[in-house]
Amino acid sequence: MAKQICNACKADISIVKNSTKFPCPGCGKVTIVRCGKCRTIAAEYKCPECGFIGP
Repeated sequence: MAKQICNACKADISIVKNSTKFPCPGCGKVTIVRCGKCRTIAAEYKCPECGFIGP
């Protein structure tokens, strides 16, 4: 199984609590991965496919 890395901070989400994965709200083609820390502080992420930026 490949590591799943937070799109914002590049942390391995398997070691960070409250992590999540969801389809990009802009294009739906890419799975956005967010660690619990970045979710809490609303760190910005960018979709590599369509450029959507969101917290």
